[in-house]
Parts: sequence; structure tokens; C-alpha cells
Amino acid sequence: MKIGAMVPQGWRMDLNGIPPEKQWDTILKASKQIEDLNYESVWVYDHFHTVPSPTQDPTFECWSLMAALSQVTEKVRIGQMCTCNSYRNPAYLTKVASTIDSMSGGRLEFAIGAGWYDQEYKAYGYDYPTAGVRLKMLEEALQIYIAMNTQDKASFNGEYYSINNAINQPKPLQKPYPPLWVCGGGEKVTLKLLAKYGDYGNWDVDVDGFISKSKILKNHCEQQNRDYSEIKKTLHTNVVIGENEKDLDNKIKKITEVTGIPKEMYIDKPLIGTVDKVFDTIDEFKSVECAYIIAYVPDIVWGNSLEILSEKI
Repeated sequence: MKIGAMVPQGWRMDLNGIPPEKQWDTILKASKQIEDLNYESVWVYDHFHTVPSPTQDPTFECWSLMAALSQVTEKVRIGQMCTCNSYRNPAYLTKVASTIDSMSGGRLEFAIGAGWYDQEYKAYGYDYPTAGVRLKMLEEALQIYIAMNTQDKASFNGEYYSINNAINQPKPLQKPYPPLWVCGGGEKVTLKLLAKYGDYGNWDVDVDGFISKSKILKNHCEQQNRDYSEIKKTLHTNVVIGENEKDLDNKIKKITEVTGIPKEMYIDKPLIGTVDKVFDTIDEFKSVECAYIIAYVPDIVWGNSLEILSEKI
């Protein structure tokens, strides 16, 4: 099982209290730590405002970070969890992604979803159509991504997007294109899109939920005549690990104090607990064919959960 980790980016209030002039250095330090601990990958979110509510705290932009991290890391892979399709024209996004894959020496993971944070859409002046429309837009974007990375001149005429003899050079170093993650757990449409186009799926669920999503994905693969074994199933979740119960309680208390995010948003996640509990649960996920964990580690700036988790690498 591979493990990647999110950098502190601000979206989840993890840069709260850090002076602006030290925030980028904090991101750099965390990226270096993730790489030095031999994690498979570093990840960022694609959001503009903080959660659970918008504040004046920083949220560093996703693809700007992708470009920067490609130059300050050497071997670790880089990804987004996950790119919001609505925020960028898909042809432009494909161009950015292929450029960064070249810049990074072929280390990009391309993860994309339909988008959901309506407050950001409205704040930044984006239309916020229905979920059904956003998913149709996502499918067209997936087709454009594949076409522009595999054809010299790509054309596509959809209901929402079109390209006409679009040239995408440099092509990505990874062939046929950087791994395509179709993210989200929607069982009727998103998992169908994963079955049709994706290399990786990603869900934020417990073990039982993971089993359930996997079964539904397998059914979609059968309907799409897709080899189910080709798709890697992955988990994105919060990870806080206590050396004992007291240490765990202290970490969760400090996370709540630093971020202002209620502890209830952490304690019910499957990889929150003491070392033995978390490691046993990771083994459970592995036993149900979870190939990869993308960990959000809320204490990455000041705690040691990242170091403890690295023992499972």
C-alpha cells in the first residue's frame, strides 16, 4: 500500500496563527519532511476559501503550488485532492498539467472531481449548476484531457466544452498521460465515470463504505466492459495518531484550538486513534484492496502523526 500526505495549505485552517511571511516556508518544510520520510506523494487541495466557513486565513492556490512543489522536491510524486473541474477550462487545465508533468520529471498525479463548494463558486463568480450538469461537464473534461494528451491535434465538440485542433506541447512525460484520478463517491454517475475513464478512484469512507463502493464500481466496470483490476481504489481521510490515549486527546484538543474546527469533524474518522488502532485499521483497508492512502494530517505543523504514520510505509 502506498501512502501520500497533504501539505499544510491553509484550506483547513492549518496555517492559522503563522505570520504571512512564514507561511510558504511552512509549506516547504512540510513538503521536505514528507519526502524525507519516504512518502509516495505530496498533495494539495483545490480550494479558494477556508472550511468549514470562509475566513481571512490563507488558502494557497492549488496549481500554483503544483508548479512550485515540482521544483522544490526531487523524487516524491505530486497531486491534488482534487482539482475542481469547474474552476478552469479543461483544455487550459490539461495544458497546465502536462507542463507540470514535464517540469517535475514525470511525477504528476492528475486528480479531478465535479466540484461541490458552492460558496467558492458564488464568491469567485462561477456559475453553480446542478450536480447533474457538473457531472456532465466533468465527463466532457475527462475526454478532453485524454484527447489532448494522446493526439497531436485534438478536437472535441460537447455541450459544455469544445476544442478545435488543440495542440498540447510539451506532452506529459508519463504515457499515455499522468495517472487519471476520478474522485468522488457518487454511486450512479461518478463511479460510472471512473469505470469508463479513470486509473484511480478515491473515497473518504470507513472500511465498510470502502467495500460497498468497490462492489458498485465493479458493477459499473462490468457494464462498461472495463477490467475492474485496472482501477486502483484509494482512501482520503484525516489521520491523527496518538502514542497513547492521553497523547491522542491532547492532539485533538490542540487541533481544535488552533483551527477552530470542532473535534467531531475528526473523531469519527477511521484513522484517528492510538498507534495500534490506526495501524490495524490500515491493515483492514489493505485487506479490502485499498491501494493507496492520501492522508490529511492536521498536526503536521507541530505534531508527530506524520512521523508515526511513516512507519507503515
